[in-house]
Amino acid sequence: MSEAQAATEAPAREDLDRVVRNAHAALAGKQNEDGHWVFELEADVSIPAEYVLLEHYLDRIDDALQARIGVYLRRTQADHGGWPLYTDGGFSLSSTVKAYYALKCIGDDPDAPHMRRAREAVLAHGGAERSNVFTRFQLALFGEVPWRAMPVMPVELMLLPRSAFFSIWNMSYWSRAVIAPLLVLAAKKPVAINPRGIHVQELFVTPPDRVRDWIRGPYRSVWGRMFTWLDKGLRPALKLVPGRVHEKALRAAVDYIEPRLNGVDGLGAIYPAMANVVMMYRVLGVPDSDPRALTAWKAVKGLLVVKDDEVYCQPCFSPIWDTGLAAHAMLEAASGPDGIEPQKTKADLERAAAWLKERQVLDVKGDWAVNAPDVEPGGWAFQYRNDHYPDVDDTAVVAMMLHREGNPEHAEAIERARRWIIGMQSSCGGWGAFDIDNNKELLNHIPFADHGALLDPPTADVTARCVSFLAQLKNPGDEDVIARAIDYLRKDQEKDGSWFGRWGTNYIYGTWSVLCAFNAAGVSRDDPAVVRAVEWLRSVQREDGGWGEDCASYEGEPGGQYKESLPSQTAWATLGLMAAGRRDDPAVARGMSWLMARQKEDGEWDERSFNAVGFPKVFYLRYHGYRQFFPLLALARYRNLESSNTRQVAFGF
Repeated sequence: MSEAQAATEAPAREDLDRVVRNAHAALAGKQNEDGHWVFELEADVSIPAEYVLLEHYLDRIDDALQARIGVYLRRTQADHGGWPLYTDGGFSLSSTVKAYYALKCIGDDPDAPHMRRAREAVLAHGGAERSNVFTRFQLALFGEVPWRAMPVMPVELMLLPRSAFFSIWNMSYWSRAVIAPLLVLAAKKPVAINPRGIHVQELFVTPPDRVRDWIRGPYRSVWGRMFTWLDKGLRPALKLVPGRVHEKALRAAVDYIEPRLNGVDGLGAIYPAMANVVMMYRVLGVPDSDPRALTAWKAVKGLLVVKDDEVYCQPCFSPIWDTGLAAHAMLEAASGPDGIEPQKTKADLERAAAWLKERQVLDVKGDWAVNAPDVEPGGWAFQYRNDHYPDVDDTAVVAMMLHREGNPEHAEAIERARRWIIGMQSSCGGWGAFDIDNNKELLNHIPFADHGALLDPPTADVTARCVSFLAQLKNPGDEDVIARAIDYLRKDQEKDGSWFGRWGTNYIYGTWSVLCAFNAAGVSRDDPAVVRAVEWLRSVQREDGGWGEDCASYEGEPGGQYKESLPSQTAWATLGLMAAGRRDDPAVARGMSWLMARQKEDGEWDERSFNAVGFPKVFYLRYHGYRQFFPLLALARYRNLESSNTRQVAFGF
């Protein structure tokens, strides 16, 4: 079917069956023997660039490996001369500074055309002195900038009680995991070995020793200016901290970190925290042969994606998320009167369910328990192992899948997940990803938080997933919990009818999530909030029948728009419309036809664009699995609803 036909014709049933069958086979072929799925998780060049710098910091340089990272870095350089934060994005000063430094460490000639273009772009945007806090931290480690280029972040923060405003317990999980070892480094002020003496002073407009305004706006509010003045006042005061207090704070940081080291999965199971631990052990004099240092280094190395011609470093792994989502798609494909290979799929899903159940966190009261001490564990993490930091989004997706799969042996796991999710509801009725009421917004105005993502407040997409799960269970005792959450979602709806997507790009993702939740909770299809959301989705459908949204929507550009349609976005939009009872809407048929026309012979779809977000405006993600399991889920659901009298989606997801 041509793209022109896809824009005007509803799909033929035989074509739909073929596409679903091929997509199912392709996804089944990606399942690992032990039952789980895991796809690549790609961020911008900051992570692979930082990995290169880490090897030079430690003098553990693997030239062959770095040469292939260089291939990746050069390939991803944009026409504007620098590196973007996401596909087709604008110039990112901080990413470009790190990528340039990494390439110079790898051995690229600074006078090579690609290096010259990058350097000129950095200088045109104010120079490396205007890069963000985490980039300046990397530069300080190499002696490229003085440590005063960093905001004041004293290790004594580790001694503050939970009730203190600046306590680490008021920050998000990822902030705590990254900051704890960083505070040790900032206190010790180490200098990289940098055995080849690679420096990047040519990236500065003003020589670093002459810069007087490292901490400056743009400020988000008057609080930003006030905290900058506080930063200046604290610098001389830190010299008055008694040595014994300082040493106690250093021990407190290490005491926080070591119970959470998480084996080969690493602290927080995220790259920045893991890399900081490796450097922390080095500065504390722990030998590289020490089991703690060996394991920390192995954890970092495990994030590398090694291909024949290039290498990059992932920010983390996503197996729980990938397995839960893939299993939902497989379940949908095997369901209905014409389900694809129901017996084989049943066996595949049994393996997936067994793998997931083994990873439910049942005996670790992680950081979340500080604000919920009476709640028993029962969640799932995002990564292979991250027991101190499970999240409710993964927990809801996995538990919904186990419930739908129907094995009565899952009952206790589902009930533990239910109780944990209910216990994690914030006072506003919504859910954050990892913590309760993690919403002290003023913390996002301190100089260190120039990324604006120090917190984990409730969001519509995570709340919607929790509602979908609880409503799918139909437990009579959960009505009040669901009602409070629905009220939160109503208040959070945008004026145009959409919902913001905190963890997926962006308003299409958020709107799909909430429409699924409303459907599961029994909100009427004619409810004004539902009607407005449906009309918004229809309004942003592209002429070719698909949907697409750019990460620029996090930066002030219109939501729901992109230069091309994308498989994941088209799947989300059509799933949202079907959840709202619009299976027979011509917009859905056009979306299905677009997906069918774009499927490749191997049953997969192509999608090069970033489709998720870590921190809006700062850090974006590309889930390589989204292009596969979401289109399969949408197409199979469309097929299954054909035989439904009510056109009502029976499950929360």
